[in-house]
Amino acid sequence: MTLTGIPASPGIAIGTAFLFYDETEAGTGNKTIGSIDPYAEINKLEEAMRTVERELTGFVEKSKNVGDAAQADILNSHIYILRDPEIVSEAKRFITEEKMRAEDAYTAAIRETAEIFAGMDDDPYLQERAKDIEDVGNRVTRKLTGVQTQDLSNLPPNTIVVARELKPSDTATLDRNHVIGFATDTGGATSHTAILAKAAGLVAVVGAGDMSPQIKNGEMLILDGTYGIIIVNPDSATLGSYKEKQTAHLDRTEYLKKLAQLPCVTSSGKRIILAANIGSEQEVEEAAKNGADAIGLFRTEFLYLDRDSAPDEEEQFLIYKFVLERMGNKPVIVRTLDIGGDKEIPYLGLPREENPFLGARALRLCFMYPEIFRTQIRALLRASVFGTLEIMFPMVQSVEEIEEAKKFLGDCKHELAAEGKGFAKEIRVGIMIEIPAAAIISDELARHCDFFSIGTNDLTQYTLAADRGNKAVAKLYNPFHPAVLKLIKTTIDSAHKHGIPCGMCGEFAGNPEAIPLLLEYGLDEFSMSAALIPATKDIIMNGECQKKEPGNSSV
Repeated sequence: MTLTGIPASPGIAIGTAFLFYDETEAGTGNKTIGSIDPYAEINKLEEAMRTVERELTGFVEKSKNVGDAAQADILNSHIYILRDPEIVSEAKRFITEEKMRAEDAYTAAIRETAEIFAGMDDDPYLQERAKDIEDVGNRVTRKLTGVQTQDLSNLPPNTIVVARELKPSDTATLDRNHVIGFATDTGGATSHTAILAKAAGLVAVVGAGDMSPQIKNGEMLILDGTYGIIIVNPDSATLGSYKEKQTAHLDRTEYLKKLAQLPCVTSSGKRIILAANIGSEQEVEEAAKNGADAIGLFRTEFLYLDRDSAPDEEEQFLIYKFVLERMGNKPVIVRTLDIGGDKEIPYLGLPREENPFLGARALRLCFMYPEIFRTQIRALLRASVFGTLEIMFPMVQSVEEIEEAKKFLGDCKHELAAEGKGFAKEIRVGIMIEIPAAAIISDELARHCDFFSIGTNDLTQYTLAADRGNKAVAKLYNPFHPAVLKLIKTTIDSAHKHGIPCGMCGEFAGNPEAIPLLLEYGLDEFSMSAALIPATKDIIMNGECQKKEPGNSSV
């Protein structure tokens, strides 16, 4: 029997099925009939939350100790969800005003928040965060009721876990020595569970529909995480074929590991910079492991998410310092705060907008809220003495915006100097080219910058007027559209005309089909998810793109 799902973590696993059943939630979110002691229920809730926080903190430390930065980062976000004052306050209100038991009250409060995120159909990433909220809720309600789950930490060798759903905390407890992969009925490629699978090197297929009821405990499975295939009780010919594929995949993985630490040079001798996109300090380890020449994009907005207040100057300083020190003398490009659009931060109290992607976001918003901007710039400047910092401003569309941002940077330097606090004398300043207007006048903008970085995700959606998160127009979102390619080439040419480098930090930079074309255009730096760096290096150094001569593009 062959079943199909969504490929979530590549590779081939051949092993035995273990069916995982997540017990029914004890909390219902319904009003309790009869009387309760509100103070006793609140005490029960607070004790359960403290227990869960201790467990999550232990998981975080364990993840850090084994070098699993992605898992530590995700579980840290669960701690912030657990501490969310709005959820806690609402649960206590249900207890005191609605006379609900602690487990039902907390379930109801969690459900309210999760439903908000689940309803974000235009943003798959934020929509998937509903699963994390539910995961935290389930952990707390299980503590309140004493319900136990199956033990995933002690399983037989070559186990493939099969489940309706695996939450991030379930994935965190998997026996890494014996579990080789998992398959789930639900989930998507952008879920935290999928991210954890990749980070742990587990083969994974998700979103396979009604797959789990069709599989029995102990059956042999072949799991193909590259193509999203699950084969139950394979015949000998199929088994032999997949064993050969498995060997080939493992051989290539070892080859790419070795290649990762070599410099990326084309056959013509041009040195290409391959950089990593990161969203937290933990991800810098993954970047280093995969041979990143630089951090091409540090998305600092993720430091502001999944918490109840903005990070202060000292907290940000320590994070930036850690990343800069870990990268040594390699450049670290930090994008200043890019919130608004698809990234809402409730505790900042920002007004809702009819058209957030075209509204007060990124640099525009920072100008409107200078104290938020000042805190970040001061932290960055203080950290700059610990490495090679480069600052990048997002959503720029005019020379005036660059000048205003530079003036702000200069004012912060004067403040720190007056306070006797040090910062690097030379800090390169660049901008993201992600608005068509910026690409069109890139010749003029280049005179005021030390580097460009093209953000193809936004550049594509703005050029084609196609929301990249809207399923109804998904087929219109095409970074290979001639108009998008023309803007990319125009930007690269403008940068080179004025003697500055041009990189790319959108998803297009790691697209195997795009890499030859971008090399032809003369792109200097490719920045992508750290895991894509070795394969990209292989394409650049050994792929078909080496047979192309520059200047043959039709654009």
